[in-house]
Amino acid sequence: MEKFFKLQERNTTISKEIIGGITTFLAMAYILAVNPGILSGAGMNWNAVFTATALSAAIATLVMAFCANLPVALAPGLGLNAFFTYTVVLGMGCSFQLALTAVLLEGVLFIILSLCGVREAIIKSIPEGLKKAVAVGIGLFIAIIGLANAGIVSTETGTLIGFVNFTMANKAALVAVIGLILTIVLYTLKVPGAILIGIIITTIIGIPFGVTTIPENFKPFSTPAAPHFFAFDFKGIVCTPAGKFSFAVLGQFFVIFFTFLFTDLFDTIGTLLGVAEQGNLKDENGEVANVKGALMADAVGTVVGACLGTSTVTSFVESSSGVAAGARTGLASVTTAVLFLVSLFLSPLFFLIPSAATAPALIFVGYLMMKSVVDIKFDDPTEGIPAFITIMTMPFSYSIAKGIQWGIISYVIAKCAGKKAKEIPVVTWILAVIFLADIIFEALK
Repeated sequence: MEKFFKLQERNTTISKEIIGGITTFLAMAYILAVNPGILSGAGMNWNAVFTATALSAAIATLVMAFCANLPVALAPGLGLNAFFTYTVVLGMGCSFQLALTAVLLEGVLFIILSLCGVREAIIKSIPEGLKKAVAVGIGLFIAIIGLANAGIVSTETGTLIGFVNFTMANKAALVAVIGLILTIVLYTLKVPGAILIGIIITTIIGIPFGVTTIPENFKPFSTPAAPHFFAFDFKGIVCTPAGKFSFAVLGQFFVIFFTFLFTDLFDTIGTLLGVAEQGNLKDENGEVANVKGALMADAVGTVVGACLGTSTVTSFVESSSGVAAGARTGLASVTTAVLFLVSLFLSPLFFLIPSAATAPALIFVGYLMMKSVVDIKFDDPTEGIPAFITIMTMPFSYSIAKGIQWGIISYVIAKCAGKKAKEIPVVTWILAVIFLADIIFEALK
């Protein structure tokens, strides 16, 4: 285990990796309930999607562990599953089988791009200042996810967004704040596994508040349902439901395909950059360690997920909570993957953990990821302004991909305005043009 995962080299231990892997799983276990809930709106069977979610997450995370040796977990991504159901199926009137076909082809293309080094080249083209800004932006992004999940912040406060009153009427928010205080105390006292212990104790504290609910006749065991195996519709790529070839149908499919492709690509890149920055998981050149294997895990996970019947599998930003708990190698990912497999049979037990218990972990990780901000050259407007826009956009657009998109565009504009265009890498120019074209396309719809 030491030889394969290089535990000593990364200054970690087996216990730290296991605790980190458990912490990551608990922070992202909500996807086991949320993903089936969203995709069932597209006419898919809830239990079948649950099985697909757990299996695809386990397989993709194991690939990450053994091909990249990174503490990054993967699962069907939020946002991408909403696009799958509410835009593609319900909005455009496509079948879920056609949507799964688009996900499959996206994954296949990602495998090809990963083998050719295209995705790796994109990561390396992102300027150093923006890489650090991505880490900070992700920290704020997951912090606001935690605040929203716990009901601490709300749009119903009379302001654009604000803190709720911490009363018994807002029990989840109250429990989350107690959990956050507990996590801060444990971490400050340097208690091993502080974040994980915080999640467990907060779950227990939630019982008398009614936030953690234990159903009557509770049974911790369940039998996995069969997933939607190979539910594809290749004919629907170019043909109408009547079976006639149509350029309009083909054009619509490519819009679906490239939306999946674009969002997944930059969500994954952003997550890898953020986690690598936080855990100092870099090679001798300062790049993400074993990035090709990490990108391959994402691509393989998407293909496997499509074959099992779920939306795009991507790297989860909640992995940063495991890194904060001490995870530094793929052994943490193995732990997370095993728990996803166990969840197939113990789903009722994992569902007892309320979002109010995982929210403190996400909020606290936001603090841990802020440290990269001190290395950003804010005194240079050509570096500081793009970094600020990246950091600002992620939490307020609720999207890692959009943060990178606007960060790259503003970087090119700032460098040109500062007469430093020669500092812009060629790939960064190409990305800026693509991002601008995407914005213009959206505006003209």
